[in-house]
Order: sequence, then structure tokens, then C-alpha cells
Amino acid sequence: MLYNPLFQNRETAGEELAQAIRSQLNKQQVESGLKPIPIVYALPRGGLPVALPVARLLDCPLKIEVAKKISHPQNEELAIGAVTASGSVIWADNRMFRFKFYSREKRQASLNAAIECAKSLEAQLNPACSQVTVEKATIILVDDGIATGMTIAAAATALRKLNPSQIWLCTPVAPQSLIPWLHKWGEQVIALAAPESFLSVSNFYVEFPQIETQEALEYLQQQSVKK
Repeated sequence: MLYNPLFQNRETAGEELAQAIRSQLNKQQVESGLKPIPIVYALPRGGLPVALPVARLLDCPLKIEVAKKISHPQNEELAIGAVTASGSVIWADNRMFRFKFYSREKRQASLNAAIECAKSLEAQLNPACSQVTVEKATIILVDDGIATGMTIAAAATALRKLNPSQIWLCTPVAPQSLIPWLHKWGEQVIALAAPESFLSVSNFYVEFPQIETQEALEYLQQQSVKK
């Protein structure tokens, strides 16, 4: 199946997403009479080029929440769940994924491997993040695209423990069928596009290179220096 790209790259998608988020924040302020206090969280590494234009437009800190997929013990490419560096985990619905049998020990090994991967990336990126108070803030959780939703759901679960006022799940593109499920994890879901046909996030970008850790650090440093 052929896809028509919707975005040139992550940065231009982030600029467009930033406008949509700001509009919704302004609308909420008018309706409630209260000014939201936004903090942008990116899912690294790919979410950072999208999140930086959002943090710039909202003039707020840019932070990270690392979530990694938990690979099927017999197929590294197949995700059976997602977990954050702090251990917040979301498991896939077995009714949807029809796994072959594997032992509890193998599942635990896959979980442990994902946690260690998340912890390693968090340790590399966290020093570049601003220290902020999250309690009562509106968390704007950003990724470059949502395919299964498991990583962003795991991230939202971890951030909920910080007692924010709200969590918004924001992305340039997500499957239309997934939108109702995403509302379970955030008070707002903002997706610039929600196509019915969805195979891979990369299909919707002209340019979709892998983001290396050093590049991810540079995105964080740009906003932390500014603040």
C-alpha cells in the first residue's frame, strides 16, 4: 500500500503540532479562567525534534520520559508491551496479538532488558533536562508518531505519579482506531492526522532519519540553555 507523506520532517511536524497545542491551551484557559502551566515531555529519541518546537512556542521547559518496547522472547521486532526507566509497564492485549507460548521467566527477561535499556538512555539524557516542579502542571507528552500506543501509555502512567494537573498525549500522526484507547491515558489527545490505514510512522514523513543520542542531547540543551 502506498502512503502520501504528511510531513517533511520531525521539526516541521513539531511546528505544526505546537500551533495546535497552543490553540487548545488558549481555549482551555478561556473556558476555565485558569492559565495552564505547561511542561513538555518528549519520548526520546525520535520525539525530541518534534517536542522542541512545542516547548519553544509555549516558552516552557523540555524534559524526557524514556519508555522502551518489551520485545517478544521469540521475535525482537514484535512488542508485547512497553516499560519506562522507573518500571511503569503496559502489556499488550493478548487477544489482539495471539502470542505463541513462552515462559514467565522469558517474559521477565524481556522486561528486564527493556528497563535496562530505558535506564541507560535516561542516564545519558537526564543531565541536559531542566529541573522543574511537575505537580499541578499540564504535561504535554510528545512523540513523533503513535503506532501501537504502548510506549506513550507507559510514559503517561509514569508521569501520572508526579501528580500533574493534566496529561496531554500529542503527536503528528496516530491511527484513527487507536484514538479512543489513547484517551484512557490522558485528559487530551491531539493528533494532527489520524488515518484509517496505518502501517508505520515513517510512512507519513518524507525525511525520517534515526536520531542518535548525541543529537537528542543537543535538542535538550537548546531549550535548557534558553530557560
